[in-house]
Amino acid sequence: MLKIIIPTALLIPSSLLLKSTALFLMTTVYSMLLALLSLCLFNYPLVLEISNSTTHFSTNPVSAPLIILSCWLLPLMILASQNHLKPEPLNRKRMFLMMLMILQTTLILTFAASEFVLFYILFETTLIPTLIIITRWGNQIERLNAGLYFLFYTLASSLPLLVTLLHLHTTHLHTSMELFYLQQPGTLPTQMAQLFWLACLLAFMVKLPLYGLHLWLPKAHVEAPIAGSMVLAAILLKLGGYGLIRISPLLSPHPPTLMFPIMVMALWGVLMTSSICLRQTDLKALIAYSSVSHMGLVAAAIITQTPWGMTGAMILMIAHGLTSSALFTLANINYERTHTRTLLLVRGLQLIFPLMSTWWLLINLTNMALPPSINLMGELLIITTLFNWSPLSIILTGIGTLITASYSLYMFLMTQRGSISTQFQLSSPTHTREHLALILHLLPLGLLILKPALISGLFI
Repeated sequence: MLKIIIPTALLIPSSLLLKSTALFLMTTVYSMLLALLSLCLFNYPLVLEISNSTTHFSTNPVSAPLIILSCWLLPLMILASQNHLKPEPLNRKRMFLMMLMILQTTLILTFAASEFVLFYILFETTLIPTLIIITRWGNQIERLNAGLYFLFYTLASSLPLLVTLLHLHTTHLHTSMELFYLQQPGTLPTQMAQLFWLACLLAFMVKLPLYGLHLWLPKAHVEAPIAGSMVLAAILLKLGGYGLIRISPLLSPHPPTLMFPIMVMALWGVLMTSSICLRQTDLKALIAYSSVSHMGLVAAAIITQTPWGMTGAMILMIAHGLTSSALFTLANINYERTHTRTLLLVRGLQLIFPLMSTWWLLINLTNMALPPSINLMGELLIITTLFNWSPLSIILTGIGTLITASYSLYMFLMTQRGSISTQFQLSSPTHTREHLALILHLLPLGLLILKPALISGLFI
């Protein structure tokens, strides 16, 4: 575990000390080596065991895929941000890279934490670098408003969680995840148990986000720079899902009076946010709402607390992490050349960027869960679980899948087909750097089709 944490932490001073000429090259190469090194974490025992254990940090089949995803995305964020940072002075470039490295380190520590209070502290720490990235390097003045939404939604929902964790600590004198799995905390009186359940889950529902608590997400995505959007969609949303998976075993049995409304909100949210995507004019907002739709499925699957549901949630979280990050990269490549995110203005890009059109098609097909992608495996497991829980849910999930396919094709046709505006005919050609970033998104998605058990969390 330390062989990944220490080199990642040492990237922070290296981003300040490297020569200006080698700054991007060295940080990209170094972080790519770290990403390859992190693949060792896949080598966990075949039984559900805790490995790389220290007193406070350990990895298991649930956290290892998410740590690897965090490490894998760092070089891709650096690759995608280079054009955005070109006009910035050198010290700001260094600051930006340093923020990414700090965020990366805290994310790895968060996923590896094996104590709830430590997990909470690190969970809140990830807020600081993300907030700085959005409010300092965002594109428009609304970024300050988006940063405030992001900050207050997260903080307000996290305070009840802190209270419940401190209550657990005073009652049991520890907050170790492993010890709670071995000996479940005693059940509270009925009214208290419901409040306890809601307080524990609220922070993660906002982070995920559940429909109804999602208003901060489209704002943050639209205003964030490309690296901010990538890390938000790919990893920070998964913190919510990971937190739900971790804390749910403490809370069984789930109180039905609270469980049903949340399940209904999650499934209704899949339908509503998918419908919102069909009438979006802003490309980044469309991708942000599609994230809310996919995370609704994940929330519903985790709350069912079945092995199939948990496995489906894990697979879909990793698949969605890579897919949405790739979609944001594509949206940014378009924005850098056309300087607009409005779908109506940017049409017919297939004529001037034919290879980029191939990436658009492949990533959109993955987003709509085309067989044999791992997105399909995750969605099938989740839909089966929900059908088993309540046969009526197939109506909502079925219509949701249909609308997802519709808006994915709508996004592809709006950006790639049609007649191109004369002002975009002299756009600069695409760079190898951009194609490399997209290949490195699609390569793991393709390879994981061969062995999805690596990211399944070994629940089945």
